[in-house]
Amino acid sequence: MKFMKFLINFFMKTLIVTISLIPISSFAQIIGSKPIRIIVAFPAGGPTDLLGRILAQKMVEGLNTPVIIENRAGAGGNLGMEMVARSIPDGQTLLLATISFVINPHLYRKIGYDPLKDFVPITLLSSTPYIMMVHPSVPAHDVKTLVIMAKRYPGRLNYASAGSGTAAHLAGELFKTAAGVDIMHIPYKGAAPALADLIAGQVTITFNNPLTALPHIKSGKARGLAVTTAQRIASAPNIPTLIESGIRGVDVGSWSAIFAPAGTPLSIIARYHNEISRILSIPEIKVKLVAEGAVPIGSGPEELGQFVKTEFVKWSKVVAQSGARVD
Repeated sequence: MKFMKFLINFFMKTLIVTISLIPISSFAQIIGSKPIRIIVAFPAGGPTDLLGRILAQKMVEGLNTPVIIENRAGAGGNLGMEMVARSIPDGQTLLLATISFVINPHLYRKIGYDPLKDFVPITLLSSTPYIMMVHPSVPAHDVKTLVIMAKRYPGRLNYASAGSGTAAHLAGELFKTAAGVDIMHIPYKGAAPALADLIAGQVTITFNNPLTALPHIKSGKARGLAVTTAQRIASAPNIPTLIESGIRGVDVGSWSAIFAPAGTPLSIIARYHNEISRILSIPEIKVKLVAEGAVPIGSGPEELGQFVKTEFVKWSKVVAQSGARVD
């Protein structure tokens, strides 16, 4: 088994190097004359959509082939993911997936795709933590004090999320378990209204991505207590992690990755991986991602495949523990 794994690793690395030497024009001939479509399973204007458009612009330059972003929102991202799963595996349709890729199969009773069988991994683009935030009126300037409050008044504090079963919801459930507190969950239809009600003082706590959280924290409209991943983030170095705050077992972050439909030729997968790795190494792209609180990664296809399997198992347990269901 180990020897087979070695051979696969060696083959993929050799293939990636070889494909990187293929002229750009010949790649266009391989995938055809139609534009490359990157399916974003969420509405335009959100963080995933913005990342997709940055990527598409640079891919046009590198591949000399039209690349378009197609937003297919609905059912928590399931519509877009199912569409890609059923697409012809010719390299002209890609999926820009987020953490919902591995959460939704455990959240919905029936979905039209299998994340472990219906896709070929290309690369993990980036990971992004959540920032645990409170309204400035909350008399807690650190997580320790907030936990003391929550234990003194069980069920009185609440946290808002982008909706039942979202990563922000599950981050809240993990926090409750790890801290041993009783905090009420209030689901919203999206991260924006949840954040708006936190700013308005209608809810106590929320977990939000740095891109939308930091402007409000810097303006004093919200207070950032902790980030939900193991490391602090460069865009907010003064905000400690939950681990530093004494809360273990809550290493939660969203992530973005590129996949192709199962059956897509390895030569095409390797060419895409090489191109996207090039883009992620561009200094201006790195700076832009870091400014938004993201950590650029650019992993290989096999690494992403292993990562997805690990995440799939992890979120199966978390969803079961939370009791979350959408349908």
